[in-house]
Amino acid sequence: MTDDYDVPADAETYVCRYCGRPFAREEWLALHRGLDHPAQLDDDEVAAFRAAHEAEESALGNFRLRALGALVVIYFCLLMIYALV
Repeated sequence: MTDDYDVPADAETYVCRYCGRPFAREEWLALHRGLDHPAQLDDDEVAAFRAAHEAEESALGNFRLRALGALVVIYFCLLMIYALV
């Protein structure tokens, strides 16, 4: 099934054993399995999914805080420019 995807020949991939979809990272494979094939997972795969999901949630939370901080800084910079002009 990996013929449906444009994967370079020398690229290291992690292939889903349920649907054959290739992934560049093992964490992405764990997330895919947990979201698309939850009924077929064994205990190790469930643990890998939970660990990958927690890491993804943490990274997303950090991104949201940085984006909010950037918006606040931009807002106040524009407010100060408007006040001076």
